[in-house]
Amino acid sequence: MSEPLDRPYGRAPLPQPRGPVSAALLEALRRTPHDLPAGLGAALDPADPLTDEDLQLTLFCCYELHYRGWRGVDDDWEWQPSLLALRAYAERHFEAAVRALVGPLPTPLPGGVPAALADVVAADDGPSLAGHLQRRASLAQFREFVTHRSIYHLREADPHSWALPRLGGPAKAALVEIQMDEYGNGRLDRMHAELFRMTMDRLGLDTGYAAHVDAVPAVTLATNNLMSLFGLHRRLRGALLGHLAAYEMTSSLPNRRYGNGLRRLGLDEAATRFYDEHVEADAVHEQIAAHDLCGGLVRVEPGLAPDVLFGAAAALAVDRLFAAHLLDAWAAGRTSLRTPAPLRMEVRNHPHPADLPAAVA
Repeated sequence: MSEPLDRPYGRAPLPQPRGPVSAALLEALRRTPHDLPAGLGAALDPADPLTDEDLQLTLFCCYELHYRGWRGVDDDWEWQPSLLALRAYAERHFEAAVRALVGPLPTPLPGGVPAALADVVAADDGPSLAGHLQRRASLAQFREFVTHRSIYHLREADPHSWALPRLGGPAKAALVEIQMDEYGNGRLDRMHAELFRMTMDRLGLDTGYAAHVDAVPAVTLATNNLMSLFGLHRRLRGALLGHLAAYEMTSSLPNRRYGNGLRRLGLDEAATRFYDEHVEADAVHEQIAAHDLCGGLVRVEPGLAPDVLFGAAAALAVDRLFAAHLLDAWAAGRTSLRTPAPLRMEVRNHPHPADLPAAVA
């Protein structure tokens, strides 16, 4: 039975808490806007902010108020001062941890930003999650991967679109060109979020917006929170464009591998269309992002060159943590999710998993 229109596109219900701070925040969001308890942010003192469940869920809940919001939550919470103060406290921990993870970077000359971005990408030595998914992943593991990525891909392009009103000239034109492709050039059936929804549907997963927040761990939320952190702070607009450039410059080959992995598992063209589309589109976007987008930005604002490089390096560094989490969990024979992803149906256009060879079932 098809979902009602407000199910895949509307607001998600509030997730379950993961610690004292997220519990207090979620309890507050169920009521009309009011001041949060004094000193709530001080309870966030994580050893590792990038993998702290309480901190990352707190940030994600705050950030979602700037996207579609939460079901049953008053829209006035978006700008409630004590909530913004809590968010800022969590952001300080998060940004400091990301900067420590990235470490020192060279300071590129404005004209050398495209080449510096290429160097950052070439130096990325993260674990090959795409290679595993192409050649060895089971159907269950591929479902897990898609569940993790649904948190971003069902709103794909939205975090980077925060940069549009903050840019002018060549950089703005380049970003519009990239984003138009991401949004299907105005056609619903070609929007990348819709193509990903079809992949989820073919895998039998719940396709509702943010339906799997409770299932994914902190490191998955961190990959999404990083985009929101950059997107919602004008001072980090250079980092936001560098982040997008890193994504575009490292997309074509992994997406080819993801599509081939689904074909190996017997999925049809509707399931692989999202990945196949990115193989072609991102090969073009790679050049636009490095030269026209980031290069165009630093020609106008040369002082943002270090931020661009930081954003790219941060995107790759946090994604390395994400990939390592999945591969380590699978190597140990356990799930990479906190809870099993709810299934809507059997995989479509695919034999029952029990009928598959043990190597892929």
